[in-house]
Amino acid sequence: MKTCPELASLRREYEREIGYMTAHSQRHAGKPAAKVSATQAASAKQRMARALSSHVGRCPKCDTRSSRS
Repeated sequence: MKTCPELASLRREYEREIGYMTAHSQRHAGKPAAKVSATQAASAKQRMARALSSHVGRCPKCDTRSSRS
């Protein structure tokens, strides 16, 4: 599947955010802040999936349906 640079950029931003929250959660294991960061990381993963899926559906460069014809 071909994708555009915007999709890659969007994915990098989300992955960086998730990485920060996951690292924070690991550093502060056993504290309430760790649980909050882990929950936020899981939520960010869901938002990333939704955003990437939405982008692929709207972007003419990423839409796989248009390249099949």
